[in-house]
Amino acid sequence: MQKRIDISTAASGAYKKVMALEDFIQNSKLSKTHLELIKIRASQINGCAFCINMHTQDALKQGETAQRIFLLNAWRETTLFSEEERVVLAMTEEITLISKNGLSDETYKAAERLFDAEYIALIIMSIATINTWNRIAISTNKAV
Repeated sequence: MQKRIDISTAASGAYKKVMALEDFIQNSKLSKTHLELIKIRASQINGCAFCINMHTQDALKQGETAQRIFLLNAWRETTLFSEEERVVLAMTEEITLISKNGLSDETYKAAERLFDAEYIALIIMSIATINTWNRIAISTNKAV
């Protein structure tokens, strides 16, 4: 891959704002398990090897099992994920693939049954943020 610009230096002000958003989410009440599932699944969909590598390692350090990570792209076909995790994963897929149909009413209503408004907002912001990171890493040829 051809070396490209380093966004953190070429647009340091913007990069720092995205990092501030990341820091906010990291320190929010969003569960670390939900956060890593969001990051891994969105990165799988977007094909961001750098982020998949980083976030699978982070998830393993936090106690996530290899089996669940291996089956993450087939989460609908396994019973390894809780109801809450399944809603988070559905939201991740629907928001990441926003041009297909967006966040469906069915998925949003399921989220409302399980989470309060603040938690739903944090899920959405987390999905938006990892999609931003994926696009930065892919566009700049960030290597693993």
